[in-house]
Amino acid sequence: MNYQQLTEGRRYQISALLERGISVSEIAKTVQCHRSTVYRELKRGCKDNYYCPSMAQMASNTRRRAALKYRIPRERVDFIRLLLEADWSPEQISSVLTKAGAAVSHEWIYRFVARDKCSGGKLYRHLRQGHKRYRRGKKEKAPAIKNAVSIDDRPSIVDSRERFGDWEIDTVLGKHGTGAMVTILERKTRFYLVKKVPSKSADDVTQATIELLKPYKKHVHTITADNGREFAGHEAIARELQADVYFAHPYSSWERGANENANGLLRQYVKKGTDLSTVTDSDIEFALSRINYRPRKCLGFKQPAIVFNNMALAA
Repeated sequence: MNYQQLTEGRRYQISALLERGISVSEIAKTVQCHRSTVYRELKRGCKDNYYCPSMAQMASNTRRRAALKYRIPRERVDFIRLLLEADWSPEQISSVLTKAGAAVSHEWIYRFVARDKCSGGKLYRHLRQGHKRYRRGKKEKAPAIKNAVSIDDRPSIVDSRERFGDWEIDTVLGKHGTGAMVTILERKTRFYLVKKVPSKSADDVTQATIELLKPYKKHVHTITADNGREFAGHEAIARELQADVYFAHPYSSWERGANENANGLLRQYVKKGTDLSTVTDSDIEFALSRINYRPRKCLGFKQPAIVFNNMALAA
């Protein structure tokens, strides 16, 4: 049934049916609307347990006039545009502005972006696109890594994300033969680190991992990796950082879901198939600043970098 606003005639019809003792469900069928519409109408239009259709119609007219007059202030629209250009999602923007007393719905922001696109604007390019789907390979076999410790043996506190200092690691490839990026994420704060490496070799990945995490060594308890051969140097990593390294089950990317999600964010700045020889350290630092200073829903719309720094200082 298509939604239609109640007219004055329908309000008088509702009043007459109420006087006859007809149930709300039957009234909804008679006036051809959803029963929740009738309940809402009675809640708004009743005074002293009496429904007055004329008063209800006057109140409806008042609400509609007020809605037509309201416009989001130009200053707020300009600020929304600025945040969109900083790659914030509509939901992130809506939450932050609402907390600041300048409420705007994420649906309105999506409509704003759509109108901008229709008029030739480029705001839509700052929105994340689809999600990569992962399927277990039918013929591939997981490569064996010497002395790998299964995620099954990982402390349960890591699963709960209660502890600060548990990390997930992965690699992101560029165009074939142009190198890779080592990506590491702290599970509790979603703080994200990236370093470009010449190749996906175990030696390059091991060195990059140690360089990335060495400044945070006292905040590294565990590292969880996948079964790629690039992590064959896990024992050297564990020894250098005095941390425990665990390996997820083969073809189980969801066991490192936070890192996978952050890699999706990184792809907004370094597209799949990019020649990584053209990507500079400054480009990566720019992407990291955008990702780490975006408010995250899972953090109560706080920024990962701020949450991480506060926890590091308190530890």
